[in-house]
Amino acid sequence: MASAASNMASAASSFVLTSNIPTNTTTSSRASIFFSKNNSHTRRLVVRAQEAAAPPPVPKEGEAPPAKPPPPPPIGPKRGTKVKILRGESYWFNGIGSVVAVDQDPKTRYPVVVRFNKVNYANVSTNNYALDEIQEVK
Repeated sequence: MASAASNMASAASSFVLTSNIPTNTTTSSRASIFFSKNNSHTRRLVVRAQEAAAPPPVPKEGEAPPAKPPPPPPIGPKRGTKVKILRGESYWFNGIGSVVAVDQDPKTRYPVVVRFNKVNYANVSTNNYALDEIQEVK
């Protein structure tokens, strides 16, 4: 048990210190310092410096900045659209509600918020649905 404790003490005797120090020059650097304690009771100091990447080029006068890509088309029905609910376990199954909002994040599981005139047993009149659980009504 004593040897395990001494191994843990020697493992905890080395660490790495990383620092970003601001300078007044146009280039910035990153320095790392490593302290280590060997079993032979000698100490070692290792210092590494790394130059930062150059900033992006500034557009010249008279040149237009690079064009941004067009935004993706909107997901789901527009706000205010009447939709029929196709989710079988929903309180409002086959009912018609009005779209309140649509989350445009493609990772959202239930992006469409629908409001109904009728409340459910918990006195709630809105619910979120997936795009395949609703159908636009004309």
